[in-house]
Amino acid sequence: MGKGLRNFAVCMTVAALSACGYHVAGHNNALPKSIHVISVPAMENKTTTYRIEQKLTAATVHEFLAKTPYRIVSDPNGGDAVLSGKVLTLEVLPLTYQQISTPTVNAAQATSMLITMRCEVTLTDRTTDKVLYHNDNFVFRNAYELATGLTQADVLSFFQESEPAQDRMAQDFAQRLVAAVTENY
Repeated sequence: MGKGLRNFAVCMTVAALSACGYHVAGHNNALPKSIHVISVPAMENKTTTYRIEQKLTAATVHEFLAKTPYRIVSDPNGGDAVLSGKVLTLEVLPLTYQQISTPTVNAAQATSMLITMRCEVTLTDRTTDKVLYHNDNFVFRNAYELATGLTQADVLSFFQESEPAQDRMAQDFAQRLVAAVTENY
């Protein structure tokens, strides 16, 4: 291939790649350059799940610190922007079952659960009061495997009371939320 044709091919490839709207998630920041400090006060909990708002808030703060250049504070008056949120619903449903058969019993036991959480989330620029991101129906949905040997009572309370289960769910939620807020999906 001649030098001119090679240069043309390189230029066309670069132009094509830079013109497409694709980017790797977590690497595009749609927030204004004036935002350096984000306030993340505790979320509101409108569900009956104990302390879920604390877990979600802590995981969101951790995710912002780990994946973005922003400084995070809890005081709503201390940031350039304020991220407020409400946990509106949390639903836990059996997703898959395992057949349990003994000579006297034929039953099914849940082996994974589907968690669906609905939240309202708003990021507001404190200087201009402009809403930078808002979603009144931010839905987080994920499936989680259950430990084997759980009784039916254990399954019903697994995500309501299990610290490790709530921590994992909060981490997954925070990853999606921070990506949505910073990339304005």
